[in-house]
Amino acid sequence: MEAKLFTPFTIKNTTIKNRIVMAPMCMYSCPNEDGMVENWHKTHYTSRAVGQVGLIILEATAVTPQGRISPNDLGIWSDDHIAGLKELTDLMKEHGAATGIQLAHAGRKAVLEGEILAPSALAFNEKMKQPKEMTIEEIQETIEAFKQGAERAQKAGFDIIEIHGAHGYLINEFLSPLSNQRTDEYGGSPENRYRFLREIIEAIKTVWDGPLFVRVSAHDYHEKGLTAEDYVRFGKWMKEQGIDLIDVSSGAVVPARIHTYPGYQVKFSEKIKEEAGIPTGAVGLITAPLHAEEILQNERADLIFLARELLRDPYWPRTAAKELGVNIDSPKQYERGWLV
Repeated sequence: MEAKLFTPFTIKNTTIKNRIVMAPMCMYSCPNEDGMVENWHKTHYTSRAVGQVGLIILEATAVTPQGRISPNDLGIWSDDHIAGLKELTDLMKEHGAATGIQLAHAGRKAVLEGEILAPSALAFNEKMKQPKEMTIEEIQETIEAFKQGAERAQKAGFDIIEIHGAHGYLINEFLSPLSNQRTDEYGGSPENRYRFLREIIEAIKTVWDGPLFVRVSAHDYHEKGLTAEDYVRFGKWMKEQGIDLIDVSSGAVVPARIHTYPGYQVKFSEKIKEEAGIPTGAVGLITAPLHAEEILQNERADLIFLARELLRDPYWPRTAAKELGVNIDSPKQYERGWLV
């Protein structure tokens, strides 16, 4: 039986050639603070496509300038960004990778000059800037920015869009009662806290009919915070809205001590997949090919998202294929050395 890690996965009009995904990881590599693709990005992402990663999702890419995590983040808030992103998608596709982009807004975790925005005027910690509570008009403007980001992503040739709803950034801030203390229609009940994400999904789907993922933080690691049980409910709502896959991470909406170990987030992925009935991706200290294969064979996730392991080994798919006894195609330029 062929290793499941190397079987294709089809979502709508896109087939990913294997189950290996490069998770979004910020590179903070736009030195001119303009959000433009640089040579670094072309080298970094294309090398993982050469390494036979099935799907490469770009780092958190800001839908507004004030939505950047840092001044050096990639951006998609302007039509000027499209050409560089299109060059990047073309390079990755040349080597057989499916391409994704993570649309993001940092909310109160933005480390920038000037005003930053959040659902409530609560700083992340005592060292971070206090944000401004968003007005309804600012909420609507941000939803529109996500929609315009999706339009630009389509023009840039991306196959998949992932909405960043995790790690304590703006959407996650709306979802969690720890960071959202609003008393209007965007706060209070789970339905109200989900409303911002609901309206972003609705807006994006008016301009995008390709695969649409959402990354979530499925546990707040706080006694008054959200757990995977809450994300089963949110997951059902996402499924009803036509979300194709939930990329299941955890934490970072408030400071917390998190006990990490290989696969520590997989249980959240498994629960959401099973109870919400939606495909999931597992991420978090997954480094061993046999571990990745176990997750897939036991139907705890549908895709394996690798982060830092792909920084250490851009050719991890080859490493995994050797360990799992699978022959995979090499870049033809590497044939003499690939199978050694």
